[in-house]
Order: sequence, then C-alpha cells, then structure tokens
Amino acid sequence: MEAVNLQQKLSLFETHWDPKIVARYNDNDIMVVKFQGEFPFHKHDDSDDFFLVIEGTVTMDYEDGSPVSMGPGELCVVPAGVVHRPRAETEAKVLLIEPAGLPNTGDPATAAPKPKI
Repeated sequence: MEAVNLQQKLSLFETHWDPKIVARYNDNDIMVVKFQGEFPFHKHDDSDDFFLVIEGTVTMDYEDGSPVSMGPGELCVVPAGVVHRPRAETEAKVLLIEPAGLPNTGDPATAAPKPKI
C-alpha cells in the first residue's frame, strides 16, 4: 500500500502509445501512457475502454459517430464492441484502466506490451 505519483511515473519514459502499468485494481491494470498522433481504429469485444486525460487534449474518434474531445480532468468510457481511435495533435498524458492482460488494440497480434513501472 503506497501512493503512486502519476507525474513521476510519466517522467520515466518518452515513448508514445506505450502504456505502463502503475497499479492493479480488482484484476484491472491502471496504466499511464503518452499519446501523440493517431492510434489505429480498433475495438474491444468484451470490455469497455476507460480514458482519463491528465494533461493535453485527446480526441476520441468513432467509426459510427461524432468525435469527442477531452481536456485535463475529463474522461471517456468507450463501450465494449465500439470501434474507436484516440488521437492527440500534441502530446497528451492519459490514465487508462483495462482488465489485466487485455491487448490495447483488442488484438494480441498487434498489441503493445504493458510493462509495470
């Protein structure tokens, strides 16, 4: 049981689209990640996708809907099965919550590893 400083954890890496696990909660990975540019459109068939913007601006594009923009302190939950793509014109820092081991693309073959930091 200890406090996790998200800014300190974010300072440990420079890469984009490379989530890092900072804690676990009820079989969920709590991760920090830096976004810049566009992530591929994808979906998670069996799980919602949680995004909380810490710093910057993130736009969530939907294959079948209007985009949603979020700033610091705003969050978005993408329902399971919905095709989506996060993007950020300039670097954004984001907190993610996903079931442990869930591939960030919804597809194990294209997913980024999620190491603990």
